[in-house]
Amino acid sequence: MLRKLLDSMEPTFKEGKLKRLYPFFEAADTFLYTPGTKTKSGPHVRDGLDLKRAMISVVIALIPCTLFGIWNAGYQSMLAHNPELTPGTANFFEAMTHGLWAFLPIYIVTLAVGGTLEAIFSVVRKHEINEGFLVTSLLFPLILPPTIPLWQVALGIAFGVVVGKEIFGGTGMNVLNPALTGRLFLYIAYPAQISGDKVWISERAGQWADGYSGATPLADFYANRAADLATPMTDVSAFNAFMGFMPGSIGETSVLCCLLGAAYLIFSKVGSWRIMLSCVIGMVVTTLLCNGLAPDSNRYMAVSPLWQFLVGGFAFGAVFMATDPVSAAQTNTGRWIYGFLIGALTVVVRVLNPAYPEGIMLAIIFMNVFAPTIDYYVTKANIKRREARLGVQ
Repeated sequence: MLRKLLDSMEPTFKEGKLKRLYPFFEAADTFLYTPGTKTKSGPHVRDGLDLKRAMISVVIALIPCTLFGIWNAGYQSMLAHNPELTPGTANFFEAMTHGLWAFLPIYIVTLAVGGTLEAIFSVVRKHEINEGFLVTSLLFPLILPPTIPLWQVALGIAFGVVVGKEIFGGTGMNVLNPALTGRLFLYIAYPAQISGDKVWISERAGQWADGYSGATPLADFYANRAADLATPMTDVSAFNAFMGFMPGSIGETSVLCCLLGAAYLIFSKVGSWRIMLSCVIGMVVTTLLCNGLAPDSNRYMAVSPLWQFLVGGFAFGAVFMATDPVSAAQTNTGRWIYGFLIGALTVVVRVLNPAYPEGIMLAIIFMNVFAPTIDYYVTKANIKRREARLGVQ
């Protein structure tokens, strides 16, 4: 019945009075059903993985981080008013309620502002509304602190959608990751609300209300690190950091949930395991190099690879941001280089510039710009090798 109803309405939107609103009808149709269209000219490539299915796969992979992030935001809020509370004794439904109260407004504003801008560009350019924003609209709230002002959420997603994607041509044409572009804008324009002293502060209680963003635990980590690395933070153990029982941006704290998402992306062949693995290798190699060269007076260079991996948004960025199929490198060799440099630059930013203790965001954006150049020289090198093998001058 629903299929027949949509088919009867299609002529009105496609050629009738509501022609200019066809992108909205097409978006609703393709959201409910797999598109029945096919290419009209060659080359033809048969593949069951279309844009819609790829985007839905990323959303499914983000579910563990989203659900845990909502719970953790509520748990950290409850913990501020009851320091004796533990993850095992916290009321699950109460924590989820507190977390949803923080997450839903951010998510709704992201959908409303970003979705409206996507629709406007689709109507003006007379093309369909793509599913790419479905992922961006979920990624963006997960990389923000729960206490960020909603007007900054609107401003950030607007900047990310327009400057990070639409000015380049829309979905599939963007050079930069839209979600990270929006967060970088907020990070530079309003640093206090993203990683400074205005994050997670309760005016009523006068204390850490829910936690603080991914960058702030890193700053605290470097400032209070013990010499033996056994207790690198005053209140966070390696187990809590791995599980995510610590303050942070909504979806970035749990390394375990990030690894679950990584497993699904690799299994569905949507995310590149080469990029994920090379990010870790680049981080480990650079961290060990810093450890070997660390002077006694520089505690930043002495942080171990384990804690570089556990603290901050490294795992989330390596799994969900660096593997963006549009802004990342496209060749297999290029992906190894691209991921390795992201991991290395992350440590360089964290160690050499303490003002930006969270380096994964800047590293990914920087490498997004150079990804086409990496692919160009990898392809050029392959051509030269083939020419040499075939004896072509």
